[in-house]
Amino acid sequence: MKKAIIILIIFLIGALSSIAQITYSGKVESAFLNYRNTTIQVEAGPNWKGYNLNEQQNGVDLNLINGVRIGKHLFAGLGLGYLNFEGIHGVSMFTDFEYTPLKSYLSPLINVKIGYNHIWNQYENGKQSALVEFGGGLKYTFNDRNIFHLQSGLLITQQTFIIPIRIGLAR
Repeated sequence: MKKAIIILIIFLIGALSSIAQITYSGKVESAFLNYRNTTIQVEAGPNWKGYNLNEQQNGVDLNLINGVRIGKHLFAGLGLGYLNFEGIHGVSMFTDFEYTPLKSYLSPLINVKIGYNHIWNQYENGKQSALVEFGGGLKYTFNDRNIFHLQSGLLITQQTFIIPIRIGLAR
């Protein structure tokens, strides 16, 4: 009986210590979205009104992300974003995964966003598409709670390749 109680106590301590490593975290970030080129070439048909971003527009976005930080290395969250491609407005919803390999105040980071967006462009009711962003950059931790990050990478969405230059704050 004593062994069972000791094993149960050790199990509970281990479970509580792993839960203590998971904390709520929120991020606010914005990016300049540099249009590069389209992913497909289309032969124009009678109903074709141009590419989704028909004038090769650069853009900006603003994202709010809520999630959990697991230890000092991993972040997983859900985000909502506002998009503006030189007058073409849109919204995005995505998952956000971030990995920082070092525990130091200045650390490299690897980031992946996977989701969906919708823009109101020249097509009736606009266009929707998947979005995938692979990014890398630097993370600077002010103190144990406030984090600043700067990153860039490759965003594929709306049949285009875009290079985001992203800046953000996390808590």
